[in-house]
Parts: sequence; structure tokens; C-alpha cells
Amino acid sequence: MPSFFNTWLPFIYLYIGGGIFFLGGMILIRRTKAIDMRLKRDRFWWKAMIFGYFYFMAIHAFLIIAALYL
Repeated sequence: MPSFFNTWLPFIYLYIGGGIFFLGGMILIRRTKAIDMRLKRDRFWWKAMIFGYFYFMAIHAFLIIAALYL
């Protein structure tokens, strides 16, 4: 069985390290008023970005678990 450093550490690096940049970008979008939360279209894309981040994180975690234990 692969070690923690070969399986979960890259996952943590990708989604915690990358999540910091993602969060920074989302904060930058809000502060520069590049998005107008009063518009339905902009609210949809804001939620789609956040959902997409967690969706791909969940799929990636599921595939790691499947590779390790199935």
C-alpha cells in the first residue's frame, strides 16, 4: 500500500495550497467589484466556481480512496 506521502500529501498540497490562490482570486473579484451580486447571472457563476472547486476535490478524493482500497 502506498504511503501517506505518495497519496494524500499531493492531494493536500493541491487543494490547500491551490485553495489559497483560489480564495485569493475570489476575494480579489469581490473587492474590485468585478462581480455584481445583485445580478442573477453573476450569482450563478459565483456559486458555480465554488461548487466546482469542492466537486473536483470530492471526485479526486473518491478516486484516491478507490485506488487504495478497491
